[in-house]
Amino acid sequence: MFIAGLIFSGLAALLHVYIFFLESFKWTTPAAQKVFGISSKEAEATQEMAFNQGFYNLFLAIISFAGLVFYLAGHTAVGAALIFAGTGSMLAAAAVLLISSPDKSAAAIKQGTLPLLAIITLALSLAF
Repeated sequence: MFIAGLIFSGLAALLHVYIFFLESFKWTTPAAQKVFGISSKEAEATQEMAFNQGFYNLFLAIISFAGLVFYLAGHTAVGAALIFAGTGSMLAAAAVLLISSPDKSAAAIKQGTLPLLAIITLALSLAF
């Protein structure tokens, strides 16, 4: 089951790298505007904030990737701690989005599903 948790955390990290790319480099493009459900005017007005937010998502992905590397290198406690920190923060961010912007619940669910699955499978595998 721990392997499934590692896969889910890797996929969650990859998703957050993709979000980083959209927010930091493609924010004002029609494709990103469609993904985030914003108008061209909104994209222009929030470009600086989105750039910063994108890096936040990248850093969460880096924490999770670092956890995978440490775990696979045999440093299981450090690896698991980093994976839980990265995916836990991803899940918390998705929960904040869901609570603060219910109209963006679909995005929050997409953002939070992989981290949630990673946390559940990792926690269960460590508990048994």
